[in-house]
Amino acid sequence: MSAFSDALNVTTSGLRSQAARLRVTSENIANVDTPGYRRKMMAFDATRGENGLTTVAPGDVNLSQQPLEQIYDPGNPLADATGNYEGTNVDLMIEISDAREAQRSYEANLKMFDQTRQMSTALLDLLRR
Repeated sequence: MSAFSDALNVTTSGLRSQAARLRVTSENIANVDTPGYRRKMMAFDATRGENGLTTVAPGDVNLSQQPLEQIYDPGNPLADATGNYEGTNVDLMIEISDAREAQRSYEANLKMFDQTRQMSTALLDLLRR
């Protein structure tokens, strides 16, 4: 049963990591029009357990160093003397594609989790006979 529990641990770590990635991406999408907002990016960390099993975990969340968009709107209260203010550096198309990728990875991990659970249940049924 150790192989089944190892497989469940790996898929669970993938599910947690992709859920965290979706959370960061949804924050970026929610703030696409917030002046001064910098895009958040999350990395993944691979961790090796005592049994040699490698799992993935959400890493640090960093802010993008890409320059903020300069928006000309002299009537805006955030505008400087030239009539410009800093927008955001979030690109909605990139965020949507990141969200879809994270969703598909989450679904793949969920499918693997379900397959592993079904196989362990079938094995237990065979052993009971």
